[in-house]
Amino acid sequence: MLFSNRDLKKLMIPLVIEQLLAVTVGFADTIMVSNVGEAAVSAVSLVDGINILLINIFAALGTGGAVVAAQFIGQQAHEKARYSAKQLILITALLSAIMMVIVVFFNASLLHLIFGNVEVDVMKNAEIYFLFSALSYPFIALYNSGAALFRAVGNSKISMINSAIMNAINIVLNAIFIFGFQWGVFGAVLATLIARAVACIVILYMLIHSDNELRIDDMKHWSFDFTYIKKILSIGVPSGLENGMFQFGKILVQSLIATFGTYSIAANAVSNNIAQMQIIPGMAMGLAMVTVVGQCVGANDYQQARYYIKKIMKITYLSMLVLIAIILLATPTILTFYSLSKETIDLAYQCIFMHGFFAATVWPLSFTFPNALRASNDAKYTMIVSASSMWIFRFCLSYVLGQYMGLGLIGVWIAMFVDWIVRVIFFVWRYLSGKWMNRQLI
Repeated sequence: MLFSNRDLKKLMIPLVIEQLLAVTVGFADTIMVSNVGEAAVSAVSLVDGINILLINIFAALGTGGAVVAAQFIGQQAHEKARYSAKQLILITALLSAIMMVIVVFFNASLLHLIFGNVEVDVMKNAEIYFLFSALSYPFIALYNSGAALFRAVGNSKISMINSAIMNAINIVLNAIFIFGFQWGVFGAVLATLIARAVACIVILYMLIHSDNELRIDDMKHWSFDFTYIKKILSIGVPSGLENGMFQFGKILVQSLIATFGTYSIAANAVSNNIAQMQIIPGMAMGLAMVTVVGQCVGANDYQQARYYIKKIMKITYLSMLVLIAIILLATPTILTFYSLSKETIDLAYQCIFMHGFFAATVWPLSFTFPNALRASNDAKYTMIVSASSMWIFRFCLSYVLGQYMGLGLIGVWIAMFVDWIVRVIFFVWRYLSGKWMNRQLI
């Protein structure tokens, strides 16, 4: 067997801790910003929709690089794996820099185009947050690619340590800038920028100087090798388009939520924070799936791939059920930490409990499971299914239920759950059909 139980533990436990740290910091950020006012919370929530869109595109590049590297490792082609890692860092740096320049120059125009109907105070805060968020794009993109490469060789401890450093810096600086200097939204985004810059520098240093299998050497010679870049993009582009269209749809839905008023925007922000806590194990297992299945496919051993897919999914469901039960019991207490109105808290409470049920039953097969297909070179299929389901069900149904049937924010969340169910049907069918196997990449 390519992975013993001990190997899986060494891979999965740091990933869970890393995801926990990331979500906890998002939770802490929202609580701190909420003390500035609901306009600030709403602004951060709206801009984060765009930020997540772009960051997920960068993360998809990292996934593409991780799949290629993992498959080369499965073939015992370590020199090719290292070379593919170098190409990943190069293309990530270029694309993230281009994206940063675009957002810096068109900051206000983009926000007014997408969220033109929001209140003046919300828009003012959003412009500040969006501008300085853009400056951090190259840092977070390179960090994600570096972390993906360490995970590809099963060394998730490195990304966990770096995530801990980044999140600790973020929380401390948030407290200083928001409560000490009274810088509000600017303080929150400045803390994020500094934390991401430090994490990027640290992980790139470790990638260059470490003795790991994917170390990047020969720093004097950098050139594009489109043979390798094409392999990375064959996974990264479909995954990026999938994530991009998914997040773009969420942004458009956010613009619908913005018409429901500040209460709904703030309730959606709070609900999303706690909902992210519910799916921490699933996100971690999705990252583990890329490494494990990628190496099995590289070794051309689909019997092991099937075995590990089933095993990881069992772990995902068990861990998510336990965590969701704990979070739902703690939700009334958690909501007291937010400095929000009763109307906002009541609305968030309903969304969180609905999410808990569907996260425990449907979410793992919708989001953790398809990473197995991506790791076996079937990323185009997952892209087509995810994008189609998102536009037809999540986007269109949000308007039908939320606006035309008058269900507001609750209707938007119901549409999201329908989208998840549709994805499950198509992903499980693909797996059972066996069409995801024997799709050569390297």
